[in-house]
Amino acid sequence: MPYGGGRMSPLLAVVGTIGDRRVTMFADACVRYGLRPPEVIPWTSVLRGEEIAPEPGTLVRIDSPGEDAEADALLRGPGEPSRVGGGARWHAAFTAGMARVREVVERTPGAELLGDVDEIAVMFDKRLCHARLTAAGVPVPPALPGPVEGYDSLREQMDRAGWGRVFVKPAHGSSASGVIALHAAGHRVLAVTSAELSASGLHNSLRVRRYENEADLRVIVDRLAGDGLHVECWFPKAGYGGRTIDLRVVVVDGAPTHAVVRASRTPMTNLHLGGARGDLGEVRARLGEEGWERVLDACARAAACFPASPAAGVDLMIGVDWRSVAVAEVNAFGDLLPGLTGFPGSGAEDLDTYDTQVRAILSRRTTAPGTAAPPPAAPAPGSGDVSTRAGDVDAVASGVPRGTGAPGARDVPMRGRV
Repeated sequence: MPYGGGRMSPLLAVVGTIGDRRVTMFADACVRYGLRPPEVIPWTSVLRGEEIAPEPGTLVRIDSPGEDAEADALLRGPGEPSRVGGGARWHAAFTAGMARVREVVERTPGAELLGDVDEIAVMFDKRLCHARLTAAGVPVPPALPGPVEGYDSLREQMDRAGWGRVFVKPAHGSSASGVIALHAAGHRVLAVTSAELSASGLHNSLRVRRYENEADLRVIVDRLAGDGLHVECWFPKAGYGGRTIDLRVVVVDGAPTHAVVRASRTPMTNLHLGGARGDLGEVRARLGEEGWERVLDACARAAACFPASPAAGVDLMIGVDWRSVAVAEVNAFGDLLPGLTGFPGSGAEDLDTYDTQVRAILSRRTTAPGTAAPPPAAPAPGSGDVSTRAGDVDAVASGVPRGTGAPGARDVPMRGRV
């Protein structure tokens, strides 16, 4: 099937979860460009070692396992899906699964992997990702050298660094799972996290909680440390309207194309944890043209640290001075932004993140150098802003059991800040 100018359409396949919106939205974008819907290679098949056989010449995209409980059990081992932890095992199994996909693609005639297994593995290790960004001169918050082996180790290293406020992050976590915003002075502590400590263990919650009991905090940090921790110095973020903000910026083929403002009254801006969509136009106006270019440059430089990855989602923090910027994370699968079209001047103003990536795939395969792929047959849904489902950015599965909570924990009031 030609997609324009007589060029033959490429065959596409996605390693993902059947029915997951990441897979269906990418497939919808393919159809809008006149392509055949991609074959879905289930993560469960990859992880079980079942036969996977893409057609010769297929372009294979690796995507997230999503919220598939069966895949999660194969990656982390059996247990309650809402539990916090198991990141090291998840990362090892996920990396091994990607390596298996790479081997299959390499022995399939004409097949090609869209992306790089090793780069994805680095993006899913916050310690390695931070080190790579630092080496490239990308602005990032300072980090403890580690290893952080538990609560006592954390406090000792904080004291040596002279830091009283830090972000403690599981090395292989996502969706703010297990992340702790910590302010410590002697034995007085204030920790803000979505992790809920209960009699059954440590679980993800949709409520952000405060812990002021050092004994509870010690238990939480000691449990998280077994999977590895990455600890960064607190970066005071800009805000307006009583909320602090940061940005998720999607970079496709080296160019920032989509951005969403995440605003919150708590240190965690993730939309599923009570964060709200902010006004990108207002943020751009406050930054000014020079400041906005500084934001885009930092995001492009961060993505450039992963040159074989066609797309990345960069979490970018703006300082309280509205001048300084720092990259918080680079996400291999940071493109799930339903209904969001490219920001003005991006060249993707009428395209969602998946349309933009399909266009890039086709543009890289045009017969005439410099010839871009034609626009999709129909515009992407949305009006340039994130839809009501935008909470799926970095979201954990809904319906997370909340448990009983630790005696020293309480919900963070929406007016409260650390």
